[in-house]
Amino acid sequence: MSTEQQRMFAPRRYLSRLTRGTLAVIMAGGRGERLKHLTEDRCKPATPFGGKFRIIDFALSNCVNSGIRQISVLTQYKAHSLIQHIQRGWGYLRGEFGEFVEIIPAQQRRGSDWYQGTADALWQNMDLIRAHRPLHVLVLAGDHIYKMDYGPMIGFHVEKEADITVGVVEVPVSRAREFGVLAVDESNRVLNFLEKPRDPPPMPGRPDVALASMGIYVFNPRLLERLLRADAEDPASAHDFGKNIIPDAIDKLRVFAYPFEDVRTKAQNYWRDVGTVDAYYDANLELVTVSPELNIYDEQWPIWTYQEQLPPAKFVFDDPDRRGAALDSMVSGGCIISGSRVAKSLLFSNVRVHDYSQIEGAVILPRVRVGERCVIRRAIIDEGSLIPDGMQIGVDPQADRERFYVTENGVTLVTPAMLRAGQRQG
Repeated sequence: MSTEQQRMFAPRRYLSRLTRGTLAVIMAGGRGERLKHLTEDRCKPATPFGGKFRIIDFALSNCVNSGIRQISVLTQYKAHSLIQHIQRGWGYLRGEFGEFVEIIPAQQRRGSDWYQGTADALWQNMDLIRAHRPLHVLVLAGDHIYKMDYGPMIGFHVEKEADITVGVVEVPVSRAREFGVLAVDESNRVLNFLEKPRDPPPMPGRPDVALASMGIYVFNPRLLERLLRADAEDPASAHDFGKNIIPDAIDKLRVFAYPFEDVRTKAQNYWRDVGTVDAYYDANLELVTVSPELNIYDEQWPIWTYQEQLPPAKFVFDDPDRRGAALDSMVSGGCIISGSRVAKSLLFSNVRVHDYSQIEGAVILPRVRVGERCVIRRAIIDEGSLIPDGMQIGVDPQADRERFYVTENGVTLVTPAMLRAGQRQG
């Protein structure tokens, strides 16, 4: 091997050693209340996304693609579909090689309380974390959409001799009040951390942009246990990383921010918090554009998931007034579009659209049945919904508000429960 090749491979070996010794802990117990009816029967990380995935698949895929093969998933709120998905799709790691994706349900391991916050969730499971004897602990949120190699972030943590490293993204100041916001110096050392501030501080020299926490943290295990123990003993604490652990550590420890950007170009990478119905709708429909920011066709960084074996999508009839077609859309396996037109929409698995219907700007989740002569515009149709013949959605906003949920941006959310309630009233 030439000297040039040795220089190229040395950083990779260095990062692979770091990732092999890292335990990833994915926080997947969130209610996702701002997603409204989409999380009535599932937690946010289990919500379908992108035609065939679940939201948690992005964090799990990032771990596996980064070489992190020891992963603990902490669950709590309505976790059945999440647990089922992980068991079916993520059971291929080899335990004899020390690889695993383990599901840790809330077990009241330290008293009678369920998790009181993100820090308390880790504290209640600290003995399980300690048993794996990791060199580093990578704490991840299980409800964001992004592709990220965690190796360089862990390498940054080691090179800075940091006690805590926080992953950060640039967001418009107008949106920053939704996140934890950091102020940093020229070396990226964190000077201040404010959780969802009303008046977010901008970046120096960039008044329209703020640094927001991604909910990603790297800790040294012994320090993490010490911080969590002190937090657990503080009756005034909310037991939350953003509200307590990080702000309290800034003056006492070396806390650094790791910018989520392209290593070579320094451009901001794709990251979405699909925490509201509008954000969820927009992020899904971004994928049907010609060149979306999130490339799910990237063979170098695949998004892994569980998907049942399904036949190819099918489009039938080619009569002048009854033609099965999908334009500027993504259509998943098992779908049949029969004599209807679908445009600028995303159809998940096993969706059936019957004759003479018109669908535009819709996100339709798995196993939806759309009857004949329906019109659906700017809508999210939840999993398992049965749209009766002739129903119009997204045409009359006032009528939609009487039976469905309509967002501030005019997106109509339809669930099976809403449809059943409408049928009873009718």
